[in-house]
Amino acid sequence: CDKAKLKKNLREKKFFCYICDKSFYNKSRLKKHVLLHSGKDLYNSTKKNNKYLKQTLKLHTGKKPFICDICGQALSHSSTLTAHTRRHTGEKPFKCGICDQAFSQLSTLKAHTRTHTGEKPFKCGICGKAFSQSQNLTRHTRTHTGEKPFKCGICGRAFSLLQSLKTHTRSHTGEKPFKCDICGQRFSHSQRLKSHTMSHIGEKPYKCDICGRAFTQSTHLTSHTMTHTGEKPFKCDICGRAYSHLQSLKRHKKTHTG
Repeated sequence: CDKAKLKKNLREKKFFCYICDKSFYNKSRLKKHVLLHSGKDLYNSTKKNNKYLKQTLKLHTGKKPFICDICGQALSHSSTLTAHTRRHTGEKPFKCGICDQAFSQLSTLKAHTRTHTGEKPFKCGICGKAFSQSQNLTRHTRTHTGEKPFKCGICGRAFSLLQSLKTHTRSHTGEKPFKCDICGQRFSHSQRLKSHTMSHIGEKPYKCDICGRAFTQSTHLTSHTMTHTGEKPFKCDICGRAYSHLQSLKRHKKTHTG
């Protein structure tokens, strides 16, 4: 039984839902899962005891019977509760056999291992580009399809990535969960905290290949590079005037609206 479980854990979940990014070991389970998004009756009463169906329905009906003893958060699956609890305890039972780095989840270890092997098993069916993680392929595919399945419940704006929606939602709520350990300043986005921390230590890892000037953020380097290339990707949809910086375009648009 243990051998069978280990074999299953080592298998890759190569079939992923294009709507919510959940991944599966086989195509049949993915098909059953996708039907749940459509709102169709997945099974007749003869299938009511199906273990997989029961677990998946908890996710889509909002039922969360598993409660964290530490923070009280409710979760839909026991496995999700286990992974969540490790965030509190710091437990990292899955260790990389190459560099000894440890992880709290097996899936994270698998993804990490590919940084050593260079393996990219997830291939785009449209352009052929390959990825090391299924969720990266899902995100990439949406650049082709233009799909934006994650919609803000407050303003209606849609996003192609769930993380983008979460970050956007903080602009409504004012939540700033990322705190600087040096000065205590808080941020709504982890990348902004990272860039801010560099201002304390003086690190500027993003260097211009043309003039050698260094920056704390990759976005600042991108903007700077345009001063060399003359590229102006931000175009006014009213008069057609183009700018190298988004902020410059926003200022220009105000001249049209008054």
